[in-house]
Amino acid sequence: MAAPVSVREDQLTRLVALSPGDGRVAALVRRVCGQALSLPPLPACVEVGEPASEAEAVIAEFAEQFSVDVSTITGEQRSRLFKSLGDSTFGVVVQMYIADFVPRVRAGLEALGVGEQYLGWTHGRIRWDRGTEPSDLVFNDFLPAVARMRALDPVTSELVRLRGAAQHNCRLCKSLRESTALDAGGSESLYEDIERFESSVLLDDRAKAALRYADGLIWTPAHLVADDVVEVRSRFGEAEAVELTFDIMRNASNKVAVSLGADAPRVEQGTERYLLDADGQTVFS
Repeated sequence: MAAPVSVREDQLTRLVALSPGDGRVAALVRRVCGQALSLPPLPACVEVGEPASEAEAVIAEFAEQFSVDVSTITGEQRSRLFKSLGDSTFGVVVQMYIADFVPRVRAGLEALGVGEQYLGWTHGRIRWDRGTEPSDLVFNDFLPAVARMRALDPVTSELVRLRGAAQHNCRLCKSLRESTALDAGGSESLYEDIERFESSVLLDDRAKAALRYADGLIWTPAHLVADDVVEVRSRFGEAEAVELTFDIMRNASNKVAVSLGADAPRVEQGTERYLLDADGQTVFS
């Protein structure tokens, strides 16, 4: 049986090409997220300036907070978004995720000098896709493809995942433990040191380099520290550095659940094991 196909070279291009309906909402959230990140916004099929309605103002406010710090989105902001968008809420928030994190991935790959094959959309013609549901492409295609990548060791992947879980305050993510990483040497004592990783004696320099890079993409993607970038390139091969960058984006899909208040853990206390299988699917024990 052939091994599952991992992230294809056109995978980010397909995300960028998503422009449901008349493309106005996608263009709005891309402009807002780009400004919030101080990064070039994703291209859009239409030009949009300031919000042109109360609903667009609500979307713009939510998108800005989604980018800056998703953990501080308020119940009132969430309520206003649901009231303005109704059944379209989830799809629009998924568009925010694309607008928020694809520019970060671009910044990371360009800083590291790797993964140029995934950035064709930055200079090529884009064929806008008005018919595909963003959530389907993200959750059923892109995220499993990233999860199938196997260049990076599972413990580093898990350390980075748990760091992102804490930074975005995803309650579900913080409660989960990936089985392959545990079998490869991960442990609660190791994971407890993630919060104070710079002073940890358990985490090695390679792990610390990955965690610094994750923090950079999460909090200061427009101002990645040069020394941190150099350290990642010196401690990780090209395929590992690419996977590390995509892993950070995959983990950040938790921002969708956190923003909508849908990140409750499956267990009342303690942690729960799961496995990322060969198809990139999450299998709970």
